[in-house]
Amino acid sequence: MAPRSPEAATWRIRRVGYGHPDALRLIDEVQAEYVVRYGGPDETPLDPLMFEPPAGSFFVGYAEGEPVATGAWRRSGVSAFGTSSTVEIKRMYVAPQARGRGLARLMLAHLESDAGEHDAEAVVLETGLRQPEAMALYETSGYESVAAFGYYKDEPLSRCYAKLLPRRLPTTT
Repeated sequence: MAPRSPEAATWRIRRVGYGHPDALRLIDEVQAEYVVRYGGPDETPLDPLMFEPPAGSFFVGYAEGEPVATGAWRRSGVSAFGTSSTVEIKRMYVAPQARGRGLARLMLAHLESDAGEHDAEAVVLETGLRQPEAMALYETSGYESVAAFGYYKDEPLSRCYAKLLPRRLPTTT
């Protein structure tokens, strides 16, 4: 088991609805960041119900009680590594004042674990060339570049990744 960072001691992740006030505030922040980086918001069509179990889940990360991060997964029709039992990670974001503490990596690990508990075999995601820190996070977390998919599949700045999740052993009694 990896050592816990000092941040992890004050870090809590809570599943919330897509319309939760903390989620909405952080979603607005990430959309504003996309405008700066790409000239417009992420226009991927999303239905809040995509993030309600068992179709998906939306999480807010709290550091010292303050909402500072989001991450979500939803069922995906994208095949990766020979399986179509995939989920797509969406809305990964850490607020500027909380960056550089490893919180994105903690959120990503949480999303992977939660998706695995909901029978996902692989995770897919899309990010962009103007988010080099996101690309570095995914690449150092075991994600591999895959063929483009989704709303931005034909955009030259889009990059897609996938990761096979560890097989879950059946529980025995």
